[in-house]
Amino acid sequence: MANSWRRNQQIKILTPKNLLLFFFTSLLLLIFLYLTSQTQQPHTKSIEKTIFNVPITPFNCYNSQQAYPIIANIVEGVKYPFLFSLSDFGNLPEKPHKNIQRILKGKPFRRPDISVTIQELLEKMKGKNGIVIDVGANVGMASFAAAVMGFKVLAFEPVFENLQKICEGIYFNRVGELVEVYEAAVSDHNGNITFHKLVGRLDNSAVSATGAKLAFKSNEEIEVQVKTIPLDEVIQEMERVLLIKIDVQGWEYHVLKGASKILSRKKGEAPYLIYEEDERLLQASNSSTKEIREFLRSVGYNRCTQHGTDAHCTKTD
Repeated sequence: MANSWRRNQQIKILTPKNLLLFFFTSLLLLIFLYLTSQTQQPHTKSIEKTIFNVPITPFNCYNSQQAYPIIANIVEGVKYPFLFSLSDFGNLPEKPHKNIQRILKGKPFRRPDISVTIQELLEKMKGKNGIVIDVGANVGMASFAAAVMGFKVLAFEPVFENLQKICEGIYFNRVGELVEVYEAAVSDHNGNITFHKLVGRLDNSAVSATGAKLAFKSNEEIEVQVKTIPLDEVIQEMERVLLIKIDVQGWEYHVLKGASKILSRKKGEAPYLIYEEDERLLQASNSSTKEIREFLRSVGYNRCTQHGTDAHCTKTD
């Protein structure tokens, strides 16, 4: 009878002890939710924040799919060290990229010539206010060379795989407040254009199909549509530009034409100009060295010197 009485007895849920337990559990949950929202807030702000006041949206590294594997290393022999990631690995496992071979030997990445050039030029510009523009940024070898010196950089790159590697480099070099990257091919007009990616040699990708496969005829080529934008529509008149580097596999003339306002600035305000001047690549894009030099003279760049396949131009008037 006693056991039967206990089974029929009502269980008291709202006892003082249970109410106190419920209160503290709810309080802990609220504190946890509050702290979580506080730690996520700066992350959200960093995504929305932009470095430059420009009319196009930067590539969002946080929302981008992470590439893998990641093969990154520090660069040898530069005054201001930085790291970058490889987007091409070579033919694995038989013939890996030369920088992968260097890693296996315990060596840093071989220094890119453009990185040395950028740092030597910017060393002379230290203390000046202004930005660096990297057109055809590839994996950021010029952008990071400038950023680790404290210069702000606008980087333009149309190849998605390279953009992923630039995002990695922004994190590795801790230059998120200095480098902003845009998924676009710089040109002389707004719109879209067919771009030719070269599998295994993404650094040779180009607008011209002929130019893309000029040195690597056996590599697979993939056509993609990319956004085009002129620099004159990105850079505001009051924004000082210290240096423009252009390496776009033969599309240099169109990039320069789209920057005619920037290049027409008077001496002392016009940027130092570096661009690739490879006659074969230029002709593949229906352009020429002569056409480029004539255009540059028309905007006041009367002094150009050859440095390997690159031309360095400044104003003399």
